[in-house]
Amino acid sequence: MGVEGCTKCIKYLLFVFNFIFWLAGGIILGVALWLRHDSQTTNILYLQLGDKQAPSTFYVGIYILIAVGAVMMFVGFLGCYGAIQESQCLLGTFFTCLVILFACEVAAGIWGFVNKDQIAKDVKQFYDQAFQQALMAESETNNGKAVVKTFHETLDCCGPDSAMAAVTPLWRDDLCPKDSLLKTFTGSSNCHKKIDELFSGKLYLIGIAAIVVAVIMIFEMILSMVLCCGIRNSSVY
Repeated sequence: MGVEGCTKCIKYLLFVFNFIFWLAGGIILGVALWLRHDSQTTNILYLQLGDKQAPSTFYVGIYILIAVGAVMMFVGFLGCYGAIQESQCLLGTFFTCLVILFACEVAAGIWGFVNKDQIAKDVKQFYDQAFQQALMAESETNNGKAVVKTFHETLDCCGPDSAMAAVTPLWRDDLCPKDSLLKTFTGSSNCHKKIDELFSGKLYLIGIAAIVVAVIMIFEMILSMVLCCGIRNSSVY
């Protein structure tokens, strides 16, 4: 005997929420893959300065997001199927998965909040080291020069600060984009500023997606327990 009345409404409401949750998982997976293969981040974070590799903290967060998005799509499908079939076993499994996923999201959010400034700081330090090497280098094949040129071309900037951005093109035009001198006067040629904008903008998108998903998960946990209780009571009568 199937559920009736308000419990039936909750059944279809849970199905709708799970479908949204499944879509949200797909969006997070898509955003994570976009961040993973975005030319701005990959060009910079695949660089190597001698034996020193570019900071990998950003990619750790991306791989966590990819895993979360894939799991969310699986859990969303499980919730949809469990709600339609009115299966207490599937709904119980779904609730357990949601609790684990919610805990993981909170842990990932705390990790991201703690490391949000460190990611940009590590990249800026890596850039500064390469910039110093490039200024002292004479050879065109110098690794530091190649790293710096990749930063400058990818982010359309020059120099670690405004003063260096103004002076460098005058005597080292091989390191900076052709129009970097003009942009210096508008304040848009600072590489440290561009690195901060790059990572803060992407982390902002991730934060919005995480908050929306957390709210949906809380509603789904409540609805799944109410539906489980309704199915158990309807089977008694």
